[in-house]
Amino acid sequence: MLTIWGRNNSTNVKKVLWCAEEIGLLYEWIPVGGSFGGTGDAAYRAMNPTGLVPTIRDGDFVLWESNAIVRYLASRYASGTLAPESPTERAGADRWMDFASTSLAAPFRDVFWGLIRTPPEKRDMTAIHSGQEKCASVFAIADRALSTQPWFSGASFGMGDIPLGCFAYAWFEMPIERPDLPHLAAWYSRLTERQAFRKTVMIGLS
Repeated sequence: MLTIWGRNNSTNVKKVLWCAEEIGLLYEWIPVGGSFGGTGDAAYRAMNPTGLVPTIRDGDFVLWESNAIVRYLASRYASGTLAPESPTERAGADRWMDFASTSLAAPFRDVFWGLIRTPPEKRDMTAIHSGQEKCASVFAIADRALSTQPWFSGASFGMGDIPLGCFAYAWFEMPIERPDLPHLAAWYSRLTERQAFRKTVMIGLS
């Protein structure tokens, strides 16, 4: 059985839990990290030397780094569906997965941590507003891409949609002003119709 370690309010852990649910895998979830602790334990560090989440074990195979885990699960258990078989389609999905990590994660963290995980009296509103502007620019790039295809994975939902989908939930739920990005909003609406997304991602902001 697949084992997944991590706290379920982590964007990176949500990616993995959502992917597993989409595939229909049986898995054991072990909450670690944040208020759960455990990531500094020797046994955990032996699996994941970074001390971050998530980590998985699939049989004897241990893997960390959320996008790598999603790619692995999709390729092993959902090739042709979550993981496109065509090299060009696979590369397109890979691009959007990495785009979420390299272009969106840093400014998104400024907004999310600033508004959701920081008491009002300690918030750096300058950093929050700057993060909002940067996130809006990044999401505008995504919106333009969705004007020509329904999913970041191409013609159908796939692994390329998972990282951005986890960020999008918080983006649309946080009490902030957002630019009108109709293609992104329509894509997000389609995500909310997916049972696996509702179960693992739409669990409130914390």
